[in-house]
Amino acid sequence: MTRIAVYTLAVALFSGPAFGYPLDGYQATQMLRLEAYRLSQTGAVRGRLLAPGARLPGDSIRLRLLDYPDFEIPAPDPELAASIRAVLGADADGYGLAVLDLTDPARPRYAEHQSVRPQNPGSVGKLMVALAWFQALADVYPDDTSKRHALMLDTRHRADGFIRHDSHTVPFWRPGDASVDFRPIREGDDGNLWTWIDWMASSSSNAAASTMMSQLILLTHFGASYPVPPEQAAAFFRDTPQSKLSRLFLDAIQTPITRNGMDLTKLRQGSFFTREGKNRIPGTNSVSTPLELMRFLVQLEKGQLVDRYSSLEIKRLLYLTEKRIRYASSPALRRAALYFKSGSLYSCKPEPGFECGKYRGNKLNFLNSTTIVEADTAGRPLHYIVVLLSNVLRKDSAEIHKSLATEIHRLMERDHPVGAVTAPASPVAADAHADEPSEIDEIDSFEETLPSEVSDSPDESSESPDVR
Repeated sequence: MTRIAVYTLAVALFSGPAFGYPLDGYQATQMLRLEAYRLSQTGAVRGRLLAPGARLPGDSIRLRLLDYPDFEIPAPDPELAASIRAVLGADADGYGLAVLDLTDPARPRYAEHQSVRPQNPGSVGKLMVALAWFQALADVYPDDTSKRHALMLDTRHRADGFIRHDSHTVPFWRPGDASVDFRPIREGDDGNLWTWIDWMASSSSNAAASTMMSQLILLTHFGASYPVPPEQAAAFFRDTPQSKLSRLFLDAIQTPITRNGMDLTKLRQGSFFTREGKNRIPGTNSVSTPLELMRFLVQLEKGQLVDRYSSLEIKRLLYLTEKRIRYASSPALRRAALYFKSGSLYSCKPEPGFECGKYRGNKLNFLNSTTIVEADTAGRPLHYIVVLLSNVLRKDSAEIHKSLATEIHRLMERDHPVGAVTAPASPVAADAHADEPSEIDEIDSFEETLPSEVSDSPDESSESPDVR
């Protein structure tokens, strides 16, 4: 791991409010995919047009509850709860759901269904990796956000054994390339920490997540001396007893949950996202509930995940400028800005007459979606948060989430007629080409296929994940 003394202008520019990790965030972060995607919107790089809601400028990404620092999730609204329950239909027992309508934050509405039902978070657990990273940065540089940003910008890492093995693809591009290449991360691939954390968040790369976890251990152990030379880092992982590495890891990844006001028994990430990472540094199990994930997102919107700087950075990282999948693929959300993370785990057992497959598990069929929706269509501003955990066997969970997203959005539109709401929503960029077909090669951001199971969870097993 090394530092490079470059991009001084970018660091200086970042201190202003205008930069995020939409497509204009390249200068501030040097995430090359952002520049490639921006150029693809002009035709300079071969690629597809992004959905209108994915084209917001960086200064439109903001925390929506800063003026409500004491905000608490309200008691369930009976009318909204009844509507949500009706949307779930006959398979309601297979869902855990929390919906928070913040369109008028002074009069919020909340509905839930089996909101404390535990389920393995899958790749949603990468939210906890992001939280742990920004907590560690704040602990090292509590009063200097420019140093936190500079560390992420100037620290480069070359992929090592912690990435083994992951089939998730991530975008690779260099200035002058005619198109973006999508492939799994390989040992030797290089990027700064903003790129690694973006690969984890936007492409849901398990390799990137495990890389950020290994570097998290180094950051929390070495503090202001981080980054250390690669040889020193390798010696640290080689010579430190495995039991001590496990304690360091669990403290670094889990303590931030309780420090930021959430219940570790209901929300935690317990292990690495790659087998090599788990073999080197054993952890524990992972768990999530709809209500605790909702609290996570509310803390984010209040600017209280670590601090305001960290909350905004995490929200920028969740801003969806990649291919829209699962819940986010609903056509009803095309013009909405989405802040999104999802994760899945399914497994199969022999069953005559049934073809088990991706998102159609007959033993397990977990799919988890966390989505902040900000829309302003036809003068109708909407802002709401949905956490949906499902385990509906034998049905295509990706299509189920897509359909539920449409129905929930229609409920929000019904409850907030045009002209009835004055609370501002994030502007969505005008899009003269909103309905043009996509041209970019499809991004593979699904899961690794195993003989009997598919997972983007760190807790894969030939049986079932432990969700105590």
